[in-house]
Amino acid sequence: MPTLARKLRVTDYFTLAFGTMVGVGWLVLMDDWLGRGGPLGAALGFALGGLLLLPVGYVYGQWVQRLPDAASEAAYTAQVFPPIVSFFTGWVMLLAYFIVCPWEAVAIGKVAAYIFPSLNSFVLYTVAGQPVFLPRFLLGAAMTVFLAILNYRGIRLSATFQNWTACTVILLFFLLLAISAWRGSPTNFQPLFGATPFVSIVLTLQIVPYFLTGFESAPKCAEEANPEFKRAGYMRAIALALVVGAGFYALSVLAVSYITPWQNLVGKRFATAIAFEQALGARWPVRLILLTAFLGLFQCFNGNFVASSRLLFAYGRRLTIPAAFGRIHEKFQTPSIAILSIAVATLAGLLLGDALLVPVTEVGSMASAFGWLATCVSFFLVERNLRSRALTSLGILVAALLLIMKLVPAFPGHFTQAEWFALAIWLALGASLHLRSSSPRIVANSASPR
Repeated sequence: MPTLARKLRVTDYFTLAFGTMVGVGWLVLMDDWLGRGGPLGAALGFALGGLLLLPVGYVYGQWVQRLPDAASEAAYTAQVFPPIVSFFTGWVMLLAYFIVCPWEAVAIGKVAAYIFPSLNSFVLYTVAGQPVFLPRFLLGAAMTVFLAILNYRGIRLSATFQNWTACTVILLFFLLLAISAWRGSPTNFQPLFGATPFVSIVLTLQIVPYFLTGFESAPKCAEEANPEFKRAGYMRAIALALVVGAGFYALSVLAVSYITPWQNLVGKRFATAIAFEQALGARWPVRLILLTAFLGLFQCFNGNFVASSRLLFAYGRRLTIPAAFGRIHEKFQTPSIAILSIAVATLAGLLLGDALLVPVTEVGSMASAFGWLATCVSFFLVERNLRSRALTSLGILVAALLLIMKLVPAFPGHFTQAEWFALAIWLALGASLHLRSSSPRIVANSASPR
């Protein structure tokens, strides 16, 4: 029986995790971040979110060493919970990854239209008052097809692409920080918060799970590690990705707010590019920012494509959805049907256009927090070491608070009726596929804990 190719190294796992987190949100949604928290509130929200998620990263690092299974959350929770709980835990986490793919497919057209306004032509229809333009749709579709082919033909091709894009994004980002430090002023930070300090940080923390989802993508590719790979490398890759990813977002907020008065950017599309253009009075910084954003978009799209296709593949292999999803290509050793399915579903999501952008952030945040909580609880129940259980308890607390902030109406920015409806559709789809599978039984131990 064919197996997945074993090609990945520590560097590959880091760039996969970092790239899955960092896309184009720091350009497309900077105005939303500043409106939520102001410069200090938003920066502290991302920094605090990254720090608080380290115990969750620790749990994933422990789990993947014991149970290197592409099913990840579904496999972990299956060790202690009933099959139906395991199924829907993994299914909700799949939503957190997959939902980013159409988001990035839409965003590539949005970013490109900033450079070439002629792309905002030939309106096909409108969704929630937002027009869907034919040229932008075709651009997003082309990128989706490119990544599908790249992943279909082998994990080594995908990993090499991820390495180059991630390294270039980090180098260009440091250059942008230097420009901001050179031309900015501390007076541009005022006022420091968008509302009260507490509310500003909370409003930002609510979206942190969505933008930091990705550090736990490494376990989805655990079965593709090089035979010489040492399992302690998972922990290093996850922790480093969390620190670098959270730092990237926090510093991007500070850089934009330092170089120009931030209140002038609220409500402005591409606030990051506008800030640098206004401060320097030139277009070359905009081109540099857009280049960085495009590379970030590619790495984020690719990282989430890899993670979601592996999780979907694992579900098919476990026979909890139709077995065809678990098929492996004999030549390329990739989950071919799962890859094609994610590509088709991404193209379908692309049809929603710009109306998809902000709601996706909210639903993805909830899905991530739910998956993290279930993973931490399951590890707490199987772990006997007191130190590990203490760290896991912190992870449980953090994940539970992030989940509560999205679901409880008492918190600002909680789930809206439309977001509940979107979640219900996803759960109904999962239930339908589960019922249609050749075996409605979840395989709890597709790999044994070691």
